Amino acid sequence: MRINNMYMMRRRVLLNRMLHNSMTGGVLLLICAVTAVLAANVPSMRGLHELWSVNLGVSFGENTFSMPLRLWIDDVLMAVFFFSVGLEIKRELLVGELSTMKKAALPMFAALGGMIFPALIYTVFNAGTPSASGWGIPMATDIAFAIGVLSLLGTRCPAGLKVFLVALAVVDDIGAIIVLAVFYPSHDIHFIYLLYALAVVLLLIVINKAGVRSALVYIALGVALFVFVFRSGIHATIAGVILAMTIPARSSVGDVRSFSGPDTLLGRMESALHPWVTFLIMPLFALANAGVVIDSSSIGQGVMPAVIPGVFFGLLVGKPLGIFAFSWLAVKLRLADLPAGTKWKQVLSLGILGGIGFTMSIFIDNLAFSDGELVNAGKLAILATSFLAACLGVAALYMTTRIKTIKAK
Repeated sequence: MRINNMYMMRRRVLLNRMLHNSMTGGVLLLICAVTAVLAANVPSMRGLHELWSVNLGVSFGENTFSMPLRLWIDDVLMAVFFFSVGLEIKRELLVGELSTMKKAALPMFAALGGMIFPALIYTVFNAGTPSASGWGIPMATDIAFAIGVLSLLGTRCPAGLKVFLVALAVVDDIGAIIVLAVFYPSHDIHFIYLLYALAVVLLLIVINKAGVRSALVYIALGVALFVFVFRSGIHATIAGVILAMTIPARSSVGDVRSFSGPDTLLGRMESALHPWVTFLIMPLFALANAGVVIDSSSIGQGVMPAVIPGVFFGLLVGKPLGIFAFSWLAVKLRLADLPAGTKWKQVLSLGILGGIGFTMSIFIDNLAFSDGELVNAGKLAILATSFLAACLGVAALYMTTRIKTIKAK
């Protein structure tokens, strides 16, 4: 009996490690992306590709609300994804790598450069074309993929460099969320629903200040917030981020010792959501959205929409150059320091990994264009460039780092 209990405990520990392993999530995301591409181009798998266009609805009395399965994933499930991202952002702002200006300066500068350069490069290729509105596509870094790929290097990569990438990706997410909310509304703006949403946010702040720690209360109000933001015309996923900012980060009023810790509502929610986001929501998003149709006839005629070189060079060139240049600027201005044990060539190598756009880039690609061919071309460029950035980034980091040796005592 004792041996059996030990075996079961060991299995639970291994399962827990797997569920919280970034590399496992990255591999699953890659598998789903490849599956989606195959489903879009292999006739025998076409059913999976067409599944996401099937309409699903809910009824309330005589009222029925229906939309394609893909939109249920993109609007509803991705709101949960953004809620998870928001929780991580809040934790980093409170007690993490963004909690002080000295800590935050380097990732903030790096992320800013990593957003400006790709947008400018994209604009050079697409200015005056129907795809000009897609400048936000190469601005985003996929944190799950980037961290998962970096994990392949194990202890060979300096710990400070890993922390830098996480902090950079968090700031990058903040920038992407702002761009998404301001420049890519899903419909015409209805201000009355924005007022309703604001009322819910104020109520969330009040109950936070009042010491309410019930997850059900915040979830119920979060659903109301989602509905009002959805009806307002602003993309509903923003509701997830706003809700996350109102989640209590103290275990009880006045208890600063467990500030944003695992026993707080913020910590519990973040921990509970991580496996669902990593192993359900993001893979479903990849299956529903990464299915790009490869038109061999267009390729043979040499037809290439400007969105393809814009995304390609934006992610693969703009990201590393922007991250490196703005990081160098922050250090030279003495606003920040490089992480311990990190060299400039490693920062440039890390910037290449920043060119892994995937989730957020595909998300913005869906919103940027109404033309199906441009959406398809954008996805093709995102998938190809993200894969190339992952390979080149790992190779560059491998060549610029050394295996740590253990000295004999």
